[in-house]
Parts: sequence; structure tokens; C-alpha cells
Amino acid sequence: MSRIEAPRDKDDAALEAGAVTAASGTLVDRLLTGLPPEAVLTDPDVTTSYANDMASFCPAGAPAAVVLPRTVEEVQHVMRTATALRVPVVPQGARTGLSGAANATDGCVVLSLTRMDRILEINPVDRVAVVEPGVINATFSRAVNDQGLYYPPDPSSWEMCTIGGNIGTASGGLCCVKYGVTAEYVLGLDVVLADGRLMSTGRRTAKGVAGYDLTRLFVGSEGSLGIVVRAVLALRPKPPEQLVLAAEFASATAACDAICRIMEGGHVPSLLELMDRTTVKAVNDLAHMGLPETTEALLLAAFDTADPAADLAAVGALCEAAGATQVVPADDAAESELLLQARRLSLTALEAVKGTTMIDDVCVPRSRLGDMLEGIERIAAKHDLTIGVCAHAGDGNTHPTVCFDAADPDESRRARESFDEIMALGLELGGTITGEHGVGVLKKEWLAREIGPVGLEMQRAIKQAFDPLDILNPGKLF
Repeated sequence: MSRIEAPRDKDDAALEAGAVTAASGTLVDRLLTGLPPEAVLTDPDVTTSYANDMASFCPAGAPAAVVLPRTVEEVQHVMRTATALRVPVVPQGARTGLSGAANATDGCVVLSLTRMDRILEINPVDRVAVVEPGVINATFSRAVNDQGLYYPPDPSSWEMCTIGGNIGTASGGLCCVKYGVTAEYVLGLDVVLADGRLMSTGRRTAKGVAGYDLTRLFVGSEGSLGIVVRAVLALRPKPPEQLVLAAEFASATAACDAICRIMEGGHVPSLLELMDRTTVKAVNDLAHMGLPETTEALLLAAFDTADPAADLAAVGALCEAAGATQVVPADDAAESELLLQARRLSLTALEAVKGTTMIDDVCVPRSRLGDMLEGIERIAAKHDLTIGVCAHAGDGNTHPTVCFDAADPDESRRARESFDEIMALGLELGGTITGEHGVGVLKKEWLAREIGPVGLEMQRAIKQAFDPLDILNPGKLF
């Protein structure tokens, strides 16, 4: 079910209709009529630091101002002002995104939601929580753990990324193979629309099918349809501590064979992750973790069942049958966490190889994972580049990471060409251009290729319905 509040008074209605123009005052003056001075940043040296997220090859403009609201009413005031003055607004979380979705446009208001960081409710009976968008994923996860509950979505950047950003990009994480992605845990949202009205979508009940599922529509919309200011999130009972197994393989093909055997055998690991030789070496170089660099592929499998040791033994046998050269189950939770930390460091470690990375996010059917990895290896050789691969192998979501020197024009060109070839390979194998990082600026062309002209027309129609002035995160997605 969805609800939209009526305009609060005639002045608000006039603003929403665009009756007030730029001639009635500057943007900053108008913002300051409803915001405290410390919430509006205009120093170019400061605002420039908010211009982009962590993606490469994505243009970013110069913001006119950065606003850091603390309340829903302040967000509404920003959007009413932006509508009246026809100023674009770019919503941001922690800017850990990898597709340029949070990049500023020239003259925009950057709306940073990081100060809206309250956990408003954790309800163990209903198994729901209510949070503001600036809550850090790890902070929230630990808070619900303290109450015997569990919030599964855990992107690798979970110590920095925000729940609002996770919702905006429909983030995944290491536990997706068993527990699913962010979209499956968002029950309801409060959203400030482009004209400043507040809309509530969804529910906090265990079931509900009233009307179109607008909640799902906002999840993954990258701030292009509205500003999420509050979220109702589903929780699960806290599972037992998981144990992790590490299996070494002489080839990525053998590792992918093991993955297929595990899934075909009906096993439900809480985590199934892959790191190739390049990634393992990069993690060792960065953190000196002592991972086995003689292996071509390192597979991590975890179980959080009542008897994880038995499950790991069964999976270990399947890995050996697929050709694993060594299978080592962790002895305890501490050793397990060390292995998971190595996986979480993968993208940071690969960035240190050459100083700059382009991180692909191609998801393919599990049965085609081996073909994907072999294709990436060919592309790396063709362009004489270092491309490391880490993957949420249990759901076929690969993160090929192109390492290059941004100061070398030729290497930068080859990096971009290899990125595009990896995207094309993913579609050729029946996959998608993004499993969890989103489209942003980086993959606009590829979204059009994946969904086709009719799909693109329908997506643009949805955007027009919610944001007819095209002021919300313009230039993203399509």
C-alpha cells in the first residue's frame, strides 16, 4: 500500500507548482530558510570532495552546494526548493558506490544523507527494524545481533556503506547465496518525492499485496525516483556462528566445477566465494595474510547450520572430487573470520596493484561461471592487463577488476576496452551487466543493450511519472 501526503499549506503548494523562480532569491538563500547554517556547505574546496563516488571513468560535475539534513522535513525543504528553482539534486550515502551513481552534476545540490543515521526501532516479535538512510550497514548489523537477530545483506564495504546506499543500488554481499539481497529485506519505505511530498510504501507485516509493489520499484532506483528517508527492514533469527572451508584449485575451471557440484548436490552454504590467483596475491601483498599463492583459484565455503563441520566435510569431498589440491576447514570462528576478512579486502587490495581499478559486476548463470572466468583470462591476455577476479560464486556474481595506471593513456584505453568486452561476454553468456553495484553513469549504454528499446521506453516513463522535471539524479541509468 502507498500513501502520499497532501501539501501542507498554500505556500508549499505554490512551491511545488514551481511558482517561485530563481529571481526570488539565490539557491543557497532559499536553502537556508529551512536549514541550519551548518547543514549547507558551499566552500568549493569542501563541496568538491563530495563530487564523486569510487568509480573510475565516470564524469563528475561541480556542486553548487552540499546539504546534510538531519530530518525528513529538511529533506522535504530541499526538494521543494529544488523544484521551485529547477535545480538538480544528487542523493548520496557514503559514496562507496562503483558505478558513478552518486556523482555530482554541475550546479546541483548534493543531498548527503549521512547525518540521518538513527536506528529508530528493532522489534524482535515482528522481526523488523526501522532505520534512517545514513545508518552504516555494519553498525546496524551489530545492533540487531545484540538482540539475537540477523540482517543478512553484507556488502564488502559494510563497515562504511549506508543502508540508504544499499537500498539505492540494491546491494548484495557475501551471504547472498543463502539469504538473498537487499531487495528481499526492504518491507517498506518513506520517500520524499521530487516535489517535496512524502510518500510511504509497503508495510511492516509479514505479508501484504495491496497495490503495485512500489517499494521494490524504489530499491535499485539509484536515487532517480525519490529520496529514501526511512526504511522498514525484515530481520531473521541470528544463526549459529559459521565455519569456513578453504579449497585450493589448480585452475579456475576446476573451482567452478566444484561450485556446480555443490549447488547441484542441494547444499545451502551461507557463503560461497572465489578468489583467483591475482586477487590472492594482491591480498597477501596488502595485508600479509599468508594465503596460498601457489593456487590458481581459492574457494571459500561456509555453513551456519547446526552441524557446520559435517556440512563442510561433505562440501570438501565434492571439492576434492572436482580436483582440489588442498581442502582446509577452519577450526573455529576466529579462523573463519580471518578468511572472510581476506575476501572482504579483495577490491581494496587489487586497487593497490596499479593505483586505479575498473570493477566490473557481471552476474551469469552458475553453470556458465567457468566460461566467464576463461573469457576474462583471454581478455586480460589480449589487452596485456592485470585483471583479478573475486566472485560471489554461489550466485554467479563476478567482480572482474581491471588494474591499470590512470596516468598512462594507452593503458587507460585498454582498460576501458577490456571492461566493455567483459560486459559483452556476460550478456553473451546469458547474464546481466550488474548484480549489485548498479548502473549509474558507467553502464548506461549497457543497460540499453540489456533491456532493449521497449524496456528502456517503459523505464523512462516511470522516471517521468515520479520526476517530471528530471531533477532527481539526472543523467544516471539512461
